[in-house]
Amino acid sequence: MHIRTMLHRAVDPSARTQGVSLFNLVICVLILMAVLVAILETEQTLVDQFLGFFRVAEWLFFVIFVIEFCLRVYVAPLNPRFSGRFGRFRYLFSFWALIDLLALLPFLLTATDATAYYLRLARLFRVLRIARLGRFTQAWRLLGGAFYTRRYELLVSALVALLLLLVSSTFLYLIEAEGQPEAFGSVPRALWWSVATLTTVGYGDVTPDTAAGQFFAGLTAVAGIGLVAMPTGILAAAFSDAFQKKTVEN
Repeated sequence: MHIRTMLHRAVDPSARTQGVSLFNLVICVLILMAVLVAILETEQTLVDQFLGFFRVAEWLFFVIFVIEFCLRVYVAPLNPRFSGRFGRFRYLFSFWALIDLLALLPFLLTATDATAYYLRLARLFRVLRIARLGRFTQAWRLLGGAFYTRRYELLVSALVALLLLLVSSTFLYLIEAEGQPEAFGSVPRALWWSVATLTTVGYGDVTPDTAAGQFFAGLTAVAGIGLVAMPTGILAAAFSDAFQKKTVEN
């Protein structure tokens, strides 16, 4: 087998109908490791103590990913989408090639630059690119199918959630606005409290002071339990139906 054909099967995810090649599996692991290093780099005490390690790791990842990108450009013409005289040039302007280039950009910036950290997270998109076939594709299709089959029920639950948010924030605005204008001086301001309460997060940074406000806050908190459970139950039933249907088909 021609060496470029072998590289194409190993490097290009579209060249395989099932699973992920060993090459792309290793790249996925390296991407996750690179993201982990980027996360640890945001802790200045670690950077001060292990500066040499971070510098070596960044450059090592950079060299590996540059070689990988060059291999993808080299085998691109074997993909029917990028065949022809200007196939490699078209590949360079494809969506996933731009993601690859975006993931390489942080290595050329200052390691402690906050912008560089956010760009490093672009590498996670590359995991989706590599793992979009085989079992991963089947899982995504099941997930998408579950959402699609229950789209009307989910839409209704979203409308109910929006209604509860508006009603609770309006009541708290009417009751608490005079005593706490900073927190409840308008419906949009009270909306933050409603979101935190209905999602059962309950940060506690904003709380009603009056008895009437606390009464409606209790009702809102109880309603929040059902609000969270409703879409959860809908999706759980949809996932169960999708997996059972897939098992019967196999």
